[in-house]
Parts: sequence; C-alpha cells; structure tokens
Amino acid sequence: MDTLDQVRWGVIGCGEATETKSGPALQCVEGSSIACVMSRDREKALSYARRHGIQRAYTDATELINDREVNAVYIATPPSSHATFAIMAMKAGKPVYVEKPLAANYEECLRVNNVSEQTGVPCFVAYYRRYLPYFIRVKQIIHSGTIGKVLSVQIRFAVPPRELDYNKTNLPWRLQPDIAGGGGYFYDLASHQIDLLIDMFGVIIEAEGYATNMAGLYRVEDTFNACFRFDSGLTGSGSWCFVAHDSARTDRIEVVGDQGMVCFSVFDYTPITLHTPNGREEIKIDNPRYVQMPLIQSIVDDLRGIKTCDCNSVSATPVNWVMDQILKR
Repeated sequence: MDTLDQVRWGVIGCGEATETKSGPALQCVEGSSIACVMSRDREKALSYARRHGIQRAYTDATELINDREVNAVYIATPPSSHATFAIMAMKAGKPVYVEKPLAANYEECLRVNNVSEQTGVPCFVAYYRRYLPYFIRVKQIIHSGTIGKVLSVQIRFAVPPRELDYNKTNLPWRLQPDIAGGGGYFYDLASHQIDLLIDMFGVIIEAEGYATNMAGLYRVEDTFNACFRFDSGLTGSGSWCFVAHDSARTDRIEVVGDQGMVCFSVFDYTPITLHTPNGREEIKIDNPRYVQMPLIQSIVDDLRGIKTCDCNSVSATPVNWVMDQILKR
C-alpha cells in the first residue's frame, strides 16, 4: 500500500489501555493524531472525545472505519472482536493496530494474516514490551553472552484474586469467555510473557500444559502449568496462578545460563537482577511515561515509509498458537 503523510487514527474502544498507554501516545507521536473514537456506549465515546480533544465520536465501528478522515484503525476492544474489526478495516484499505492478543484463538489469527496478505494492508499488534528500554536491556544481556549459553527459561506468575473476581453477576470481561475468548487472565497476561520469550529466543515449536479451576470463583480456569521447547532446542516452563495468597505474589522470569542468570519482571518492572561469577547486580531501567509510545512511533514510521516495524500480525500469531496448545484447544 502507499505510504501516508500523516497517520489519522480511528480508535475502536475507549477502555483503560486507551486512557493511559496508547491513546496519549497516538496523539503525541510525530506524524500521528486521532481523528475519531468509537464505543457502543455513546456517553463513553463522547466523554472520551471531549477529554482528549477528539472531534468525532461514533457508536458504530463501520461508520468509524468508513470515515474519510481515518486512514488507520486502532482496535482496543476485547479479543473476541479483534479479528472481525481488523478484517473490516483491512478490506477498507486501512492499516490496523490491534491490542494483544491478536485474536481470540490461533485460527482467527490465521484469518487476519490471510486478509492482510491478500489486501496488502498491514496489521500491527500491541506487543509493546518488545520496544521498551527495560526489555531491550534484558535482551542485550542475554545475547551479549554475559550469562553464557542459555540453558533454561522459567516463567513464574502468581497474584491474589481481585475484588471484582468475587462478583458473579458482573465479572470482569477477561473472565467472560464469550468476550475474552476463554483462558481468563492467562490469555490476556501470559501473551506478553510468551511474546517476549519468542522475541528473545525464537519460535516455540512444542508446548503443552494443564489448565484448572482451583478456587471456583468463576467458570474459566485460574491456574496453569506448562512446558515448551524453542526451535533452537532450548526448553522452558511456566506457572500462572490468579487466585494465590498474597504471600505467593510473584512476577518473574528467570533465564539460566552456564555462566550466570538474569531475572526480570514483566508487569512490575522491578530492577533487572544479574547474577555472574562477579556477583549480583541490580539494574534499574526507566520506561517512557506512555509505555506504548516506542512501538506506536515504529508503526507510524512504517506507515510513513521511514522504516519497517516488525511487530505485525505474522510475528504475533505464534503466541496464540502456544497459548492454545497449553489450553489444549
């Protein structure tokens, strides 16, 4: 497709991510602005537009996609509608930036990729952690040989239930399979962790796991254990519990090498911990105020023909495949 002089976004969805992570970045990045916003809740759409200085608000996604001022679409809805809106936008000739995970399952990801290939319209995915200084530093440590040959990778994640998780009549959307696509918090949060590992170590070619509901607070699974193997032969494992006691709270990935180990968090951004024969070192890395800004700048630069952004739907699809294998879909 032709390059764009100025990227004018139509934003589908007015949730938390658009308030604090992506929306401000879409407005701040050079060569980018928001032309209009859409929510099925008219008052929510109008409020968002008013607070962020956006001229138009819609309650229908088709109207937003067909808006003549819009030449790119950002999809910030739950996963069940990602593929539908992405395909609609690409068939209208408008590039897409979609929240992660790319879709509600692996098969829907393939549909998105097929349409992108057929139309020649790109689809980017919000795995923005790849572009943050914190994780770039982790990747540098691993690939510089500082910890030697990498032998094993382990994900450990545990958090207590949130107060909303006890509300059986009005559960968060992530716990509603028809909206989130199933897998509960795992499908939403583990996607970031798995994407980072694929970005650091290559494609995962084998994965299996167990998903169970241990606490019975809601219908979907709340506890997960898995193992996986990368195409390089490196193996890893992961455990996730979303109903743990507060004393078990952890957000940690350990990369073990034959000359040391590096440990980091994915959501808390605690200092990176590096263990080598020289001792233990803590490395504090600050991220930008709007965490999606580096990725959004890369996407805008791609659409304007300045440089290529590789955080696209093709690179995001293996994450869904791994999660579906763990969930035995």
